[in-house]
Formats: sequence, structure tokens, C-alpha cells
Amino acid sequence: MLSPASSPALSRLFCLVSCRDDLALLPDLALAGVDGFQVRDPDATTAELLTLARVTISAVRPHGARVVVNDRLDVALAAGADGVHLGAEDLPVADAVRLAPHLWVGATCRSLRAVERAAAAGATYAGFGPLFATASKPGLPAPLGLEALTRATGPLPLVGIGGLDAERAAAARAAGAHGVAVIGGIWRAPDPLSAAKELVKAVG
Repeated sequence: MLSPASSPALSRLFCLVSCRDDLALLPDLALAGVDGFQVRDPDATTAELLTLARVTISAVRPHGARVVVNDRLDVALAAGADGVHLGAEDLPVADAVRLAPHLWVGATCRSLRAVERAAAAGATYAGFGPLFATASKPGLPAPLGLEALTRATGPLPLVGIGGLDAERAAAARAAGAHGVAVIGGIWRAPDPLSAAKELVKAVG
């Protein structure tokens, strides 16, 4: 894992990106202050995911934003991404850290114990959620709420996810989150760019 001296500061606001989103907005989102993007598309082929990652990196990195790839360390490495985010059924965190010590390695967690395990394995941060009910990803457990997030703070920076708008993002920060990750909070908003600006203010 990168040392604090060599690792860039972890993003405060991650916008998840799929092939179905309006990729032409990516540079404007980065210019608006969205400092992290997570490439996630479970329906994409490997080739499509790699193309999506490269397009996202080209669009946002010139404006200082970082890009992580969901689930796929191979795609993250091939695209030259800044990190990979791993779920419980993906490559183990310790193996990802061993194979790619220069990358951020995020781990999906839903309890303090899971965060502690991820920290012991060398993770850079924990994605914690769902905090609130969300329609962006099917099959999720019941919302954890902000009290669970507060109880899980300490071992790793927490990035809250699930049902977040600007008001809830600010509440997540106040509850101890380092930052947040959003899907519908940007892409399903009537004006995604305005929504992004409000989220940037909320987590700043």
C-alpha cells in the first residue's frame, strides 16, 4: 500500500460511472469539484469496461480527479487507473495490495469488524453502506444508517454510499465519513451538474 507521503489525498466525492451515463458531462463534473470517479458497470464486457475506464480517466484526470475501477484489478491496471474497489466476492484485498501496491484499494464494508479486517489486509479505504435506501443497485441489505457509520469509524477512511443527496451527504460527513459515493444523486438529478456542485459543497 502507498505510504501517506506518496499517496494522493483520498477523494471526498466519488461519482460512479457506467456506459449508460452521459460521459460528455465528465469533464464538467470534475471541473465542478467532483474529485473521484468509480467506473462500475456489471453489464459491460471486459473490453467495454476497459474503454469506459480509459474514457473516464482521459476526461477527468486533467482536472485533478482520481479514478477507481469497481471489482476488476486487471482493468484498473490496464487502464492506468488510480485504484480498484473490491466487494466481498471479488479478489481479496490483501492480494490486490500485493499485486498493485501503488493503487488505492477500497473494500466494501458493512460493519466495524469488516472495516477492521479490510484495514488489516492493507485497504486504503472502506466503502460503507448502503446508508439509506437506494434503487441504484438491486439486492442490497437494509440501510445501515448513520449510527452504524459512526460506530465503524477509526480503522480506515469511510466513504459512505447509498441513497445520498447533498443533505444526506453532509450528514454522513458529520457522522464521521471521510467522503461519499453517489450514483442517482448525480445521474438521476434533473440537472446533474448542479446536483454535483451541491454535493461538493456538502462534503467540503
